[in-house]
Formats: sequence, structure tokens, C-alpha cells
Amino acid sequence: MKEILTLNPISDRIYDHLSKEEYSVSAQAKEPEGILVRSADMHEFSLPKSVMAVARAGAGTNNIPCAEYALKGVTVFNTPGANANGVAELVLGAMLLSSRNLSQASAWVDTLNGMGSEVPKLVEKGKKAFVGHEIRGKKLGVIGLGAIGGLVANDAYNLGMEVLGFDTHLSVDAAWRLSRKIQKAACREQIFAECDVITLHVPLLDETRGIINKDSIALMKDGVMILNFARGELVNTADVIAALESGKISRYVTDFPCQELIGVRNAVLIPHLGASTPESEENCASMGAEELIDFLEHGNIQNSVNLPTVHMGPNGAARMTVVHKNQPNMIATITDTISKDGMNIAAFTDKNRGEIAYSIIDTDTAYSASVVADIEKIDGVIRVRVIQD
Repeated sequence: MKEILTLNPISDRIYDHLSKEEYSVSAQAKEPEGILVRSADMHEFSLPKSVMAVARAGAGTNNIPCAEYALKGVTVFNTPGANANGVAELVLGAMLLSSRNLSQASAWVDTLNGMGSEVPKLVEKGKKAFVGHEIRGKKLGVIGLGAIGGLVANDAYNLGMEVLGFDTHLSVDAAWRLSRKIQKAACREQIFAECDVITLHVPLLDETRGIINKDSIALMKDGVMILNFARGELVNTADVIAALESGKISRYVTDFPCQELIGVRNAVLIPHLGASTPESEENCASMGAEELIDFLEHGNIQNSVNLPTVHMGPNGAARMTVVHKNQPNMIATITDTISKDGMNIAAFTDKNRGEIAYSIIDTDTAYSASVVADIEKIDGVIRVRVIQD
């Protein structure tokens, strides 16, 4: 029976996939082959040597030392798109709420507590302070058109907005999901210059850190609204505060609050609630469990953030997977070592991701302990695993 360690409470939906006859899932697992995690910080975590894979039930993996785990031959998965609808709905809700000043209006109504029969008159008199604007006909700029950004773009168009999108790494699948009505921007600067509302849906990378700054803000329309439900570091906080104070930015809405933004006029701050729905948690748990099963039982890798995507159907009596350094002559050395023992390779595939590569080798006969030991001795081999009945 395979053991799976949980570092956070995980939806029971995992048991739709992880059979209790084949898997023991527990927060006390002693020799786990896989780990399911949500938000627990693994940077100081003492990783058991038995662990071969970690599945993050969510998209972000900042809580996991992915590069370090790759050098140990441990695959880290995430669950892209599993919580996309939950985040997209939150973005759209926040845009509507902020466009109509609903949070400020609601907070003001609370101050009328105790006014008794005067409340209706006071509400009628005071409502003019919270006049907002409609989103229909406004131009929305979506930076990042992946699972979440694509949904936001499509739904905003259906709400009557003109939508301009930009993504330098748009996948074929994401492009297929995107409505033909979404206009393509030539660059981020076009979105900055043309859009009434700008929403960010990109990962935090060196190239995206601080993309909202004094220079990009200077290109924007006066009174622009900015939505950031991706990562707090995508904006230069000091520059955003200055633009809010001057009125250049009418609203900055984010679920990444920080001390500097608290109390700033027209900064709308909410907790990080994007995936905080039962539906999102169930979807993420299901997807993470499926990724672990396919890897542990078949050696296939899908949605890994630190190893390449590799998938191969069964072709022989036994399967070996090898995590190794991406260096010259490695594939030939591995296959020669297998063949010299008289074994026939039925199928082979190898993919790389930067400095790390991953091989799947199916053979017509079972692997002997001596062959496995010889593969493990090859310079540059990080981890070897055999999957056979």
C-alpha cells in the first residue's frame, strides 16, 4: 500500500481517486511516496527520502522549494485551472463592486446605526456621495490569458465590455478557449494606454515583477482601475499609492493586502479568497490526486513545475523512470547500460526542462537489481525508479 502524506486539510474528494485499498492517506504517514499540500510552507520541511512527488492543490508553488526538490528527483505538481472559475468570479465581482463604490457605500450605511426612522431619509440624501459608473462599454485590458485570465476576458465580453488581451506565452489550449471577440494587444503598453480597467493574471517572474510602476502608470488613462488578483509583487506599491493619491488611478483592487496599502483612499483590499470555495478546493484536490496517481503508478508527468511534461503509454513488461542531469551522452549511456544485460527496450522517451531531464524506459522483461544499481552509478543520474508487477 502506498502512503500519501497530507500537510494541510484536503477535500475528501481525493478518495474518489485514491482508493483506500491501495493508498493510505494521512497527516502521520511515516514513509510517504507522495505529499498533498495546500499552503503549508515546505522550505524548512524535512523531506522524507521516500517521497517521489509533491502535489500542490492550487496554482502557486511559492511555498515549495521546487528547484531544490528537482535536484533530489522529486517532482512538484500544481493544479492549474482547477480554481480558475473561483478566481475569475472574484475578479469580476470585485470589478463590479468597485465600479459602483459598493464597499464604501455599505460601510457608510453601517454608520447610520441608531438613527431609527431617520435612516431612509439619510440614505436618500447621502447616496450621491457614492455615485459610480457602469462597466458596459468600457475597455478591459487583460494581461495574461491563461486559465483565469481567459475566463475573465470571455465573461467580461459577455457583460458588454470591450476586451483587449495580451499574453507573451499563450498556449494553444488557452487560445482555443478564448473567444474570437477578444482583441489582441501588440504589447503591454497598448493595454496601459487604451484601457479603462486593467487586470493582471500573470505569474511572478523577473520579467513581470513591478510591471505596474510609475512609468507604466504614466501611460494610462486618468482614472484607470487596476485589479491585481495574481501576485502582490506585480505592482510597485509606492508608485500605486502615489497614483491613487493624485487620482491617476481611481481604484486599486487586490487580494494581496500589505501594511502600506491599508487605509489608503481608493485602495480596495480583501483577503486572498480566490480559491476559497468548496468547489475550488474539491477541484484542486481531485486534480492533485490524479497527478500523483498517474506519476506513482505509471511514471507520467503532467503539470509539473520543476520537471518536464512526459507521458508514455505502457509498452512492455516493466518500466524504469530516470531523473537525470541534462548533459551530453546521458541517453546513450542509460540505454547502453540496459542493453548490455541482454534486455530489449520496447519504448523510450526523454524530455528535459533546463538542467534536469526525465526518461521513461519500457522493456520486454523485468529489470534486475544489478541493472538498476548500474543505472544509479551513472554520473549525472539523480533518481531511478522501477515500476513493474
